[in-house]
Amino acid sequence: MRILGIDPGLATIGWGVIDTTGVKHKALAYGAIITPSGTPTEKRLALIFAELEAIIKKYQPEVMAVEELFFNTNITTGIRVAEARGVILLCAERCGIELAEYTPLQVKQAVVGYGRAEKKQVITMVTMLLGLPKPPSPDDTADALAIAVCHAHTGGSRIAKYYNGRL
Repeated sequence: MRILGIDPGLATIGWGVIDTTGVKHKALAYGAIITPSGTPTEKRLALIFAELEAIIKKYQPEVMAVEELFFNTNITTGIRVAEARGVILLCAERCGIELAEYTPLQVKQAVVGYGRAEKKQVITMVTMLLGLPKPPSPDDTADALAIAVCHAHTGGSRIAKYYNGRL
């Protein structure tokens, strides 16, 4: 199965494509979509859509796994990220890709084995699980790969299917 993991954002959108047998995982490609600060939001959203659509067309994933939003203290930033996440979900729908969503806690639990793991632990595990030569950068890219691995580990479970509305 080919999975595209996405860590949503407005300035930096992490992405990672993995192939998995359910037991073994291999990273095919990963990186980040960067939108320039100072650019109007609507242009940034259009850029996210266009670049993500190109990634989907190039790698032909079967499913897109996206992290759910976690709001901290800055509601303005949260709204902008939510707008970008909406564009990401729309892109999956327009490209006809199955969608799965996971909370940060679920991702950490699936990748590290502990839902409150530190970011460094997630990066270390992603690097090891995918046999990468060095830790992925920026952190958003590592998060996207972790989301893809999370789906590889849990996507076929009845709980994941229920949670993602497919059961």
